[in-house]
Amino acid sequence: MDQKDITGNVHALESFGLVDGPGVRFVIFMKGCRMRCQFCHNPDTWSGVGRQWSAGELYAHVRKYKSYWKNNGGITVSGGEPLLQMDFVTELFRLAKAEGIHTAIDTAGEPFCTEPGYLESFDRLMELTDLFILDLKMMDPEGHRRLTGKGNDNILTLAKYLSDHGRRLWIRHVLVPGLTDGEEDLSSMSEFISSLKTVDRVEVLPYHTLGVSKWKDLGIDYPLEGVPVPTDEQVRRAELLLHITK
Repeated sequence: MDQKDITGNVHALESFGLVDGPGVRFVIFMKGCRMRCQFCHNPDTWSGVGRQWSAGELYAHVRKYKSYWKNNGGITVSGGEPLLQMDFVTELFRLAKAEGIHTAIDTAGEPFCTEPGYLESFDRLMELTDLFILDLKMMDPEGHRRLTGKGNDNILTLAKYLSDHGRRLWIRHVLVPGLTDGEEDLSSMSEFISSLKTVDRVEVLPYHTLGVSKWKDLGIDYPLEGVPVPTDEQVRRAELLLHITK
């Protein structure tokens, strides 16, 4: 099979993204995620079948928007979790890099492991990826498991692996009052981030409730019912603990 014919399970496309990497981005949201974050605003990406695209077909569609990207935009693959469909994303990015297009992946890192076969595939994708946008939920492993259904050892290992291999990183943290805003955990996260060598940006993303209707449409009880969005003061406090300056 021609590599261009590798298919991906795609949830949605956004042709004019402004927050998922530098410049104007074409954002591809993949289906599938192993985590079950209590604050997830896209639970409809967790499972199911979206539109099936071959890498070649999707790239041909995406590059029609190239004129919007100018010199600092490009393509971002998000999710769900794009690392669950590495072969597809790798081929998509191979086509993009052949034309000098900037590539980014927005990932929670959960599938990452250091098994040799996995790393061989991951390294192929890593070499074609200009920027990794990594979501750090919590540092405390038990708290992370309660919050997401998964541990975080492999996620932290991924961050170190990317840093050690010189890959550019943006770090994001969703701030949920009473859950992900603990001073000790944020200080620990700041210490971890400072140990990485390739972090270009750290962002605090205030928790919001825009995805609650999706939980209800799917017939899933929303676990954070009644949790307020953080105040500006709470966001600023988190930024200070993470040593974010503006």
